[in-house]
Amino acid sequence: MKKEQRTLSLKSVSESFNQVEHLIEEVCNEYNLNHNYLGCIITSVNEAFQNALIHGNKNVAEKLISISFKKIATGITFSVTDEGDGFNYKDIPEVNDKAKELVFPGRGLFLIKSLSDDVAFNEKGNEISLGFKISSINIETAIDRVEKFQEYSKPEQKLAK
Repeated sequence: MKKEQRTLSLKSVSESFNQVEHLIEEVCNEYNLNHNYLGCIITSVNEAFQNALIHGNKNVAEKLISISFKKIATGITFSVTDEGDGFNYKDIPEVNDKAKELVFPGRGLFLIKSLSDDVAFNEKGNEISLGFKISSINIETAIDRVEKFQEYSKPEQKLAK
């Protein structure tokens, strides 16, 4: 039987992401998501986790990062919450072709917005929810995501932080 929601509460240390990656792999196996989609989900959630670790909790190991998975009607969501002060997410530019040419304020947020179907923040700015549509993904969307993932994974391409 598929679990429709799960939550992890983790210390603010890089090694904690191993547990997050394990959760994502379990979810993708349960919902029969292919490896290309798995890569997009892991990359997006990892970037959100790293932002929570570094910018939200300021690498204070005692502060917790909460990772929540939830099955929704159109797909799955992962939420990442830290114990920090939050930030003004409304200042983030929209992702478009011109944004590739500009200095983007955060590589992680750029990747998250490029590889996720839906991105939302709580009012405080210390929680991000990443939505991935799994019931109606079409081949064009899947190919586009794989191409973006491969493009952003190239080691020679550096985006400003």
